[in-house]
Amino acid sequence: MSHITLVRHGQANTAARDEANYDKLSDLGHQQARWLGAHLQSTRAHHPRVFCGTLTRHVETAASMGLPEPTQDARLNELEYFTIAKLFEEQHGIAVPTDREEFVEHLPRTFDAWAKGQITGAPETFEDFEDRVSGALRDIGTEGGPAIVVTSGGLISMVVRQAMGLDIPSMARVALAIMNTSMHRLHPIGAQLAPVLFNAVPHLEAPDRQFAQTHL
Repeated sequence: MSHITLVRHGQANTAARDEANYDKLSDLGHQQARWLGAHLQSTRAHHPRVFCGTLTRHVETAASMGLPEPTQDARLNELEYFTIAKLFEEQHGIAVPTDREEFVEHLPRTFDAWAKGQITGAPETFEDFEDRVSGALRDIGTEGGPAIVVTSGGLISMVVRQAMGLDIPSMARVALAIMNTSMHRLHPIGAQLAPVLFNAVPHLEAPDRQFAQTHL
């Protein structure tokens, strides 16, 4: 039995307001990923199993980290936040945020409405998102050595929700806290996966790299 390390992708296109334009790393995002890859190499971290979602920012992060060719799994993709937020605006008049302060208020409201089924026409229901995340983690499992999984912040927050039994507001706070290229580790304890590491960015802790501790 071994552990699973989830990695959020590097900084993406922060100016984007839709899924397609967001889905590419910024120059800083590539650098964050290179620093993380170098850290893993210098600490001789061993991950014989490598996975990522199918989104461009996932694949680019894994490549800039210098990881072996990952197994791509669409179940590891992010929820379509921009699409859901646009529907939320159209159906309930809640404006899509334009800065971080607005985003901090908007995300919990959006998660809550989505979970309650109050946003119609979403690409997937909240329950479907829960199911695909739990299914992906179950299939990755803990046999065959440590696994590293490059994915997104919303998915990581769902994993933490499922592991810790969090309510929706708590899940949203977790999502807002997650930094780009942060590491989150799960160990099997009994029949369940339990978080033993959250939001770790040792590769960004040096004073000359702290500017790269980004959330968006």
